[in-house]
Amino acid sequence: MAQSSTIRRELRDDVAEHRDTDHDIDPLFVNRWSPRAMTGDPLDEAEYLPLFEAARWAPSAFNNQHWRFIYASREDEEWDTFVDLLSEGNRAWARDAAVLAVIVSKTTFDHNGEPAPVHSFDTGAAWENLALEGARRELAVHGMAGFDYERAAAELEVPDDFDVEAMVAIGERAPPETLPDELQEREQPSDRKPLEEIVHRGGFETDTA
Repeated sequence: MAQSSTIRRELRDDVAEHRDTDHDIDPLFVNRWSPRAMTGDPLDEAEYLPLFEAARWAPSAFNNQHWRFIYASREDEEWDTFVDLLSEGNRAWARDAAVLAVIVSKTTFDHNGEPAPVHSFDTGAAWENLALEGARRELAVHGMAGFDYERAAAELEVPDDFDVEAMVAIGERAPPETLPDELQEREQPSDRKPLEEIVHRGGFETDTA
């Protein structure tokens, strides 16, 4: 079972093999990656609802809290609906998740009905909170863009003033060997671009060399 009461203050062994930081940050940020291998076992609500609780506390413009999470667990009759939304490649592994969720965001502000230009930005912050809490609990949490957005909006009855943003699979981690052959070699933490490539002081610098 996931160690829900344990807060890691060091890099996991499987992460340290592939990642290193240039500056001192909490290992939680580095320990978060996107495993695909999941056991197919269900999770108790007490094991996955705290991930949505973490998402609830994300920042947002005017405290609008644009994010909504529509989910099904393996025990729900709607489970097959969520699985069928996935692309074939994602379905091959994500069907072994314990929970599948569709993330949507409200495109307007509650207080005046005007367009909210940062609704996706704020919802991304909520997603990251969810993913970090999942990493803290040593669960597999994997965000996905490979699914049918239009069907998700229609079949899940998403209101017109909400955009479908992404899907996420949550589950108990399993050994990489449980994945299809073509995915096993990808089941490891990925590295990141160097800081100087993503941070520009004073203006955006374009390499013209």
